[in-house]
Amino acid sequence: MDRDKIKDFIARRAAMELKDGDIVNLGIGLPTLIPSFLPEGVRVVLHGENGIIGAGPKPGPDEAQPRYVTDAGGKPSSVAPGGSFIDSCVSFGLIRGGHVDCTILGALEVDEKGNLANWIIPGEKVPGMGGAMDLVVGAKKVIVAMEHTAKGKHKILRECRLPLTAVSCVDLIITEMGVMRLTDGGILLTEYNPEFTPEEIQAATEAELIIPDDIREMI
Repeated sequence: MDRDKIKDFIARRAAMELKDGDIVNLGIGLPTLIPSFLPEGVRVVLHGENGIIGAGPKPGPDEAQPRYVTDAGGKPSSVAPGGSFIDSCVSFGLIRGGHVDCTILGALEVDEKGNLANWIIPGEKVPGMGGAMDLVVGAKKVIVAMEHTAKGKHKILRECRLPLTAVSCVDLIITEMGVMRLTDGGILLTEYNPEFTPEEIQAATEAELIIPDDIREMI
């Protein structure tokens, strides 16, 4: 698959999981592309754990005011009409109170038990976990949107090797290869990108995938 198209492809499929009126928190990086691909008629309220409810689209170079409005990753952001700034305590109260319908974020590793590692690689300097720990246990639905492998190395594992963000928290994984649902029996491949065979997807996945006979192509 053309590498220049991978992130947009994943973001477009992830956007299809959102419903009109959802309160959604998007992680930094790839998930920030998702608002550009929302289906017609679907409007969501974007929540930023740094204190925005009703975040707007990413501003253009001439509109950005990074000293005043940023997303949780420190990148220039905006506030949609009707949106507001809220205290950090209120923002995390929304998360911990179960008022966020869905969070979509990236990952370093996910395993077949739904465990997530997405905040640190030992020995590397990182800014910290941010709100990820709260989001993945407080949101009603947790979606991981990421590239299937990292420099050819597996990211979907039998067991995570990196320090965990949370345990048994992931509901759905979306990559350029397919859509995978976490079940009590393991990882169920529900959709596949026809540019790859199910066998190729399994080869790029350390965890054993459940591949049903009625698997369908990615929408």
